[in-house]
Amino acid sequence: MKTWFHSWRAAIRIARRDAWRAKGRSALVLAMIALPILGVSAFDLTYRSSELSPAEKMDRSIGAADARFLDAQSGGTPIYQTPAGDNYAQVKDFGDGVWPTGRTDLGRAVPAGATVLTDSTGSARLTTRHGLLQAEVRELKAGDPVARGIMTLLEGRYPEKSDEVMATSHFLETSGLTVGSTVSARNFDRPYRIVGAYELPDELTALQVNALPAAFLAPYAKAMEKSGLPAPESSTSYLVKHRGGFTWNTVQRINTQGIVVMSRAVVLDPPADSEVPLYKKEGWGNYQTSAAAGAAELAAVGTVVGLAMLEICLLAGPAFAVGARRSRRQLGLVGANGGARSHIRAIVLSGGLVIGVAAALVGTVLALILTLVLEPYLEEMMGQRFGAFDIRPLELLGIALLAVLTGLLSAVVPAVTASRQTVLASLTGRRGVRRSSRVLPLIGLGALLLGGAIALYGSVVSDEFIIVAGGSAIAELGVVAMTPALVGLFGRLGRWLPLAPRLALRDAVRNRGRTAPAVAAVLAAIAGTVAVSTYGASRDAQSRAEYEAMLPHGAVSAVVMEEGGRDVPAVREAVERNLPVDVRADIARVQVGKPGCPPWGGGPGCGRYELVIPKANECPLHVMIPGGGDASEKYTPEQRRKLLTEDWRCEPNDNGGNLPVEGGLLVGDAKVLKVLGIHDAGAEKALAEGKIIAFHRPLIDGNGTLGIKVVTDTVAADKAAENGLPAPGEIRPVPAHLVPGAPKSYGLQALMTPATARAAGLTTVPFGSYFSTDRMPDEEQRQKLDAELAKLGGSADVHVETGFTDETSIVLLSLTVFAGLVTIGAAAIATGLAQADAEADLKTLAAVGAPPRVRRTLSGFQCGVVATMGVVLGSAAGILPAMGLRLTEEREQVRYYEEALAEGWSVDITPPYVPIVIPWQTLTVLLVAVPLGAALLAALVTRSRGAVARRAVT
Repeated sequence: MKTWFHSWRAAIRIARRDAWRAKGRSALVLAMIALPILGVSAFDLTYRSSELSPAEKMDRSIGAADARFLDAQSGGTPIYQTPAGDNYAQVKDFGDGVWPTGRTDLGRAVPAGATVLTDSTGSARLTTRHGLLQAEVRELKAGDPVARGIMTLLEGRYPEKSDEVMATSHFLETSGLTVGSTVSARNFDRPYRIVGAYELPDELTALQVNALPAAFLAPYAKAMEKSGLPAPESSTSYLVKHRGGFTWNTVQRINTQGIVVMSRAVVLDPPADSEVPLYKKEGWGNYQTSAAAGAAELAAVGTVVGLAMLEICLLAGPAFAVGARRSRRQLGLVGANGGARSHIRAIVLSGGLVIGVAAALVGTVLALILTLVLEPYLEEMMGQRFGAFDIRPLELLGIALLAVLTGLLSAVVPAVTASRQTVLASLTGRRGVRRSSRVLPLIGLGALLLGGAIALYGSVVSDEFIIVAGGSAIAELGVVAMTPALVGLFGRLGRWLPLAPRLALRDAVRNRGRTAPAVAAVLAAIAGTVAVSTYGASRDAQSRAEYEAMLPHGAVSAVVMEEGGRDVPAVREAVERNLPVDVRADIARVQVGKPGCPPWGGGPGCGRYELVIPKANECPLHVMIPGGGDASEKYTPEQRRKLLTEDWRCEPNDNGGNLPVEGGLLVGDAKVLKVLGIHDAGAEKALAEGKIIAFHRPLIDGNGTLGIKVVTDTVAADKAAENGLPAPGEIRPVPAHLVPGAPKSYGLQALMTPATARAAGLTTVPFGSYFSTDRMPDEEQRQKLDAELAKLGGSADVHVETGFTDETSIVLLSLTVFAGLVTIGAAAIATGLAQADAEADLKTLAAVGAPPRVRRTLSGFQCGVVATMGVVLGSAAGILPAMGLRLTEEREQVRYYEEALAEGWSVDITPPYVPIVIPWQTLTVLLVAVPLGAALLAALVTRSRGAVARRAVT
């Protein structure tokens, strides 16, 4: 034991001295190991600090109360809920019947002697220094001890009077107001003075104003109704403080009244899953605590950690080999003085141990410092305050041990190689010749075939993409194991190369022990980059093909759906003032009921309308059956398929775009057609003649008219729909014209002029405008427009059709840069080792008259050869997994498409398009620019003249 201890202590001292002498190489390896440790440790600290404890969550959610009562909107019918109260479901499954809805009286569940605070939320368009701002209004007595912890007061005080409010700091920053300013709402003449600023710890970006209970929402709703507009919706919950709290049994008893309970006692001490009735319902389950979730998370973490350690070992291993090769005389002296091979292995392994421990310390300390310094910025970025700065020593120790283990593993192969050198070879600088292992390539070939078979099974037979990913990972590891043999195959290309690259290639092939790890490191990084790039480019091509333009390229739409289009004139002027408008086409919408009703109806005094499809034009698969039922069930799958693909009545009502109005019906003139790019003289003539033009054939009956049903009793209409009956209402027939050729109308299904609407007895309200532009609006113009519209309170919905936008380009660029850095680093390490090995050859070249630049040229080609081999192999290995994943997705989409046709679903009948696109631009950069850059960089940093050889004088 004593001998073992002293030998390792000596080995560690020698390794520490060598690491200090070779500062550059040691710093490189330390950085490679410490950077991942820094990232993982910082992530662990950030995640644990932002992950609130159950007690902290309760403090921010319910303050000092024992529970929060929330209305499940189930009409008082019993419910099941999760222990945390974040999800619930009605006890009874009503299937296709009518599901109970409606509010529940929360007060009836409050126990006697309890303290109750009401917490109500709604929204309003509040006045600001710049105009109007849509914000949340919360009525809660925030200064009450029961509410302590929900809001953090930053400045001023809590509201004490009915005309006082306080606002979140983000609201004050956005609105330009300060503590002491006054604020009101649109259509509301009552001013409120801001007496304080606060923040919500869980939502730092909240635009919220706090008032006392009944001080704002109720009078604001009355003012809105007085203006002829619908009152904004609001919700109320109860904060309840009761001696003894609320146990799980109490919570379940309250659930029978249709009330959700967020109980502090239950969250802090949750019941077992077997005691939660909700988890026993079909389709429900607590996946987060299941064994499957734990296994999946462990597998994912293990895979990422394993691959990261493999990449670091492949990169750092050659660096330790460089150190061992440069220290071979020292190691030879150890052997000459009686040192065993185990001592030599211990010295080299100690180098990995010293660097690993140093990397662990540096990475962990930097992670602690950076997390503490960046905590305020991280909180702002994440939008929530952290809890306590949570340091988990065992987790940080485990991460640090990974650094030590990575350092040791990186030094294993160099240590074994160094210990096999004879004392004479080490002292004289000679290198023995060792044949490459024949077993490792065979193992790699087996892994490649096995992984390929698994990936093929996943893409052709199974629907699980994880099988494809797992098989691809195994195959890639097999290619890594085959790297020494593949490097040997590259040597056959040397006969066609000039002198310098031929010498570099010959040197790389003859010294596969140092070439193969570097090539494998490049291979792994490039393979991942190419796989992600290929998959991203393929998804990008699919998204481009599936992209559905909302308007013609460069066109603009601006619509206002609130308050009966009150802001439409101001929005039109703002668009024309800031954008290069060519043609403006004003549009309106049909309104049933009060002017302020929403486009789809709903609310007191509000109705709706429907575009009627005549009986003869209804698709047989979708006709309504009295009493309910599915009309498609009486057809066979083949009949459904035929109806969907061949019967014009079942054609999907989809011609691009999306209009937020019932049935896609707009009121406008021929300018609308011009802006939308619809050139049809017959349609323009029909509009002038007082007809409604339609773009969907089933809408027009045999008499050439289109029926618009006006529904004033929405409650009766909903009940009729539940029973499979048409909604009661008056049908207004309008002469119609079908636009031939099915042009792309961007969601517009029918268009009539204001005069036609008046003749049909229909009321209209302003809706917005379409605009064609002289040129594509630039970013500056759009920002100015957004700023001007923000003064109106964000009521306008503006869309500029810019066409498909590639969102993956920045990701692909980042991956390419990352792969290039890894490639250059690995190639540089291999080049340094090659220079250490080839010093004698370089001196021989200098002795026979080779110019000094040969040393620099040879170094560049050595680096370029390693980079090229790794890039070529990695590119080939990376394309296959991406292809497998795409084939799996294609099978899933084709299966859904076939199922949709067989079941008679009304979907797009176009077969799925799942292309496989090779990212040639990325591959070109990787195959040409990266190796060339690595070669030039190595040539530039290499000295033209080597050190003068010295001989000992005896």
